Amino acid sequence: MKSAALLVVLGVCTASIVNGQGRDKLSTAKPMSYADSVKVKYLFFEAIRQKSVENRKDAADIFTQVLAIDPANDASMYELANLEKTQNNYSAAAPLLEKAVAIKPNNEWYWLALADSYEKSNDLPRLQNVFDQLIRINPDKADYYFDKANAFYLQRRYDEALKLYDKVEQITGPSDDLQNSRQKIYLKQGNIEKAASELEKLVTANPTEIKYYLMLAELYNSNGLNDKALAALEKAKKTGISGGLLHMAMADVYRDQKKYQESFNELKLGFADPNIDVDQKVKIILNYVPQFADPVAKSSALTLAKITAETHPSSDKAYAIYGDMLVQNEKYREARPVYKKAQQLNPQSYAVQEQLVRMEMAESDFDAAIKDGEEALSYFPNQAWMNYLVGVAWQQKGNNNKALGYLKNAASLEAQDKELLSQCYSALGDCYHSLKDNKNSDESYEKSLTYNPDNAFTMNNYAYYLSVRNEQLDRAAQLSKRSTELQPNTASFEDTYAWILFKQKRYADAKVWIEKSLQHDNNSATKTEHYGDILFFTGDTAAAVKSWTKAKVQGGTSPLLDKKINEKKYSE
Repeated sequence: MKSAALLVVLGVCTASIVNGQGRDKLSTAKPMSYADSVKVKYLFFEAIRQKSVENRKDAADIFTQVLAIDPANDASMYELANLEKTQNNYSAAAPLLEKAVAIKPNNEWYWLALADSYEKSNDLPRLQNVFDQLIRINPDKADYYFDKANAFYLQRRYDEALKLYDKVEQITGPSDDLQNSRQKIYLKQGNIEKAASELEKLVTANPTEIKYYLMLAELYNSNGLNDKALAALEKAKKTGISGGLLHMAMADVYRDQKKYQESFNELKLGFADPNIDVDQKVKIILNYVPQFADPVAKSSALTLAKITAETHPSSDKAYAIYGDMLVQNEKYREARPVYKKAQQLNPQSYAVQEQLVRMEMAESDFDAAIKDGEEALSYFPNQAWMNYLVGVAWQQKGNNNKALGYLKNAASLEAQDKELLSQCYSALGDCYHSLKDNKNSDESYEKSLTYNPDNAFTMNNYAYYLSVRNEQLDRAAQLSKRSTELQPNTASFEDTYAWILFKQKRYADAKVWIEKSLQHDNNSATKTEHYGDILFFTGDTAAAVKSWTKAKVQGGTSPLLDKKINEKKYSE
């Protein structure tokens, strides 16, 4: 009921104003005394001051006081409405502005503020009336006709909107905004021919302007008229227009025609144009990623990424996406220098820094991994993965004390990534073992397994080091057996399990597992020596000596190996 009454009041007030009646006719308040007038002025400027220092609540209270004394104070209504808007309270702002425009019907700012309130609250019928008033006040301002037409469009009053766009064109002349707005209506009406006809006119009037050919082709292509789309683009070519945008558009049309090779050929030509933005090219390449189960898609993405890097030699994004696509295609050795180039172009791209260090680690270039990793940490000291990678690199270099610092940092920086935490504590276990700190080593391995109970590498290392110390052999056997289940046919895991079984004097079982290990890798002198040890305790001394001798040939350096061969018996 309140909303309906407000419409009636607004309608009556507006009619009176247009007929020339002013504030005195609208206001039933008594004339203010001199004292009230002075007070109103003081309060108004005090409210403005409070507003300027962002004391909005105080400002709103004071403007309300002004209106209590002078109910027809339109300036206070306007200011109070704007304060309501800052709180997104458009329903409270609108009535204040309705009163303000009733008092000052020719104040353009009031009407604009009211239009904003109606627009934000999606009150389209009232919004239309506001634009009528703005046009009355400023009949030569094209924006008001344009905005009213857009309001008609939202109400699906398409023919009325088109008439207003014609009025705008009379004032401003043709424009792309007008063309686009008309196109939307023609398409809503299903009038493809009319939409195309209007674009054809623009093509004829601007024969060297590529954007109109592209707009026409897009119109046809998006409505299933692929042949006409291609014809529009071919016409542009014949006119002498060229460039990446034209090739990209042709690629879209060919793709929709399912002519995939022709589409890809055009795409390559488009990617070779340096004027096409790198970000656009990267986005297209990434669109291939969900299709990577198809080797053709993976190869195509790599080709486009390579062209991107060649076309934009100063763009780190171009090299980064090229590196990523090389990795996706398992060309790791080629990816490393590409990531290095991306890193040199932009050392503050963390994703590139991490990928580069990972490539260096994969190639066992630990010196490079340390150098680039520590440089990355100078920019990104709180990146847990980078601390982990550098820590492992130092561990591989044999500097376990240095490794401990980075690995502890990594664990302290990460709280959510359980896989990383498991890896960190596993590496800490390895470091502490090398430093002969068995207590911390065991605790680290156990903690690693709390984050990932199926970390097979942790299980294998932990089990082996327990067996070397001849401690907790049952726990070692349990862990080692589980690692072989998680990663079957892994020679080093099978060898560890065989060795633990040997330590438990379960020689027959140990023989089964050492033979499995040798089937998967028979080039290890240590495993061959272990095989000899196991064979000796199964009673086959001749075979044991033969295995020990083979271990010696393979480069075995065990201090007891010669003694075993010479004495033809196991020694420890």
